[in-house]
Amino acid sequence: MHETSGLHSEIAVIAAIYFSAVGEKEIDEDMAELDRLADTAGASVVARVTQRRQSPDLAYFLGKGKLEELKESVISEGADLVIINNQLSPLQQRNLENALEVKVIDRTALILDIFAQRARTREGQLQVELAQLNYLLPRLAGKGIELSRLGGGIGTRGPGETKLEADRRRIRRQIIRLEEELDKVRKQRLLQSQPRHDVPVMVTALVGYTNAGKSTLFNTLTGADVLTENRLFATLDPTLRRVRLPNGQTIVLSDTVGFIRNLPHSVVAAFRATLEEVVEADIIIHVVDASNPLSHKQSDAVYEVLEELGVADKPIITVLNKMDLVEHPQSLQRLADTAERTVALSALNGTGLDDLLDEIVEIMNERLAVIEVSLPYNRLDILSLLYDTGQVLERRYDSDGIFVRAEVDMVVAERIKEFVKSRVNLRGDRGR
Repeated sequence: MHETSGLHSEIAVIAAIYFSAVGEKEIDEDMAELDRLADTAGASVVARVTQRRQSPDLAYFLGKGKLEELKESVISEGADLVIINNQLSPLQQRNLENALEVKVIDRTALILDIFAQRARTREGQLQVELAQLNYLLPRLAGKGIELSRLGGGIGTRGPGETKLEADRRRIRRQIIRLEEELDKVRKQRLLQSQPRHDVPVMVTALVGYTNAGKSTLFNTLTGADVLTENRLFATLDPTLRRVRLPNGQTIVLSDTVGFIRNLPHSVVAAFRATLEEVVEADIIIHVVDASNPLSHKQSDAVYEVLEELGVADKPIITVLNKMDLVEHPQSLQRLADTAERTVALSALNGTGLDDLLDEIVEIMNERLAVIEVSLPYNRLDILSLLYDTGQVLERRYDSDGIFVRAEVDMVVAERIKEFVKSRVNLRGDRGR
């Protein structure tokens, strides 16, 4: 019998199906990622079972022979949990549990469980609970799953056993209550964040595959102490800090949850608060773990989410991080060629950070406009704003107010548009 200590409270066997086109190296990396997910959730993986099939078995997901192999692994290793690296139907999950006589969860349930552990804000907790209940609802159909016999643990955290044992009607009522409470929390957050939106400072969001090094880069740029560890989804709730650029201007930098491949829509919705920071951002910094053999596929997974959010057309800087661990830089050429702007750096040792800051400044310069404003004498706050966020080119005190000609970001120009008499965007287009 295996002994567990501290974090690892469950013994798990992981399994997956792959199609013939998938190579062995990709399978190894994919299963290693599932292993890390299980470790993050608090399980110790003791065995792996994989199978190549054209399609999953409708009843048991795995073929009969592999199901027997999986059962032998469960018994010999003393496992109390099986994690499938695909999405199971309610029928497949129920049949597997009956056949293996242990708890069976799929990849979606595992990720939601990690979210349940990591969410710190009330909004984050509500979002995860709502996603879990929506995931569990079809699994309570008919006679359902005897969830009480599963004894809690990974895949059952968050809503709690008493809610999971409820009938479909009670679960639906709970979903409605959560949606109403979430709406109130979001409205309150929007009111609290309004002062930040009133100050015209460019927002830059860090995005990337989970464990790409976003939080390390965030800490290096801001001097903050956001949690960094070699675990997936170390960051779940958004964190914001101000960063002063080499040209003296200031931006707000946002650290966000790491993305991951094959995320169902219900899971994407579970970290909507973080994704809203991406939607509202002026610049997106896409952090890629350049040392990972599957960096191309991870990058594609991030872009899929960005496309889904409708933000793929924003200015994006691709950061090839962990370059100190890359043995063959030429292997990254495809990534560099497909990205609009690319910076190679190491967030851990700080090399290449100046290049990243220069790219941000360059994007900001592309958004500059020369504006002429007429300010009443009781709006000296706007005059201070122009000095703080831009460059004042001319100032004149007239009888009817203060005339100012200044070079500012278009965000600033838009925020004070009621006072703007003329505007010339430095990219060549004119606006009133």
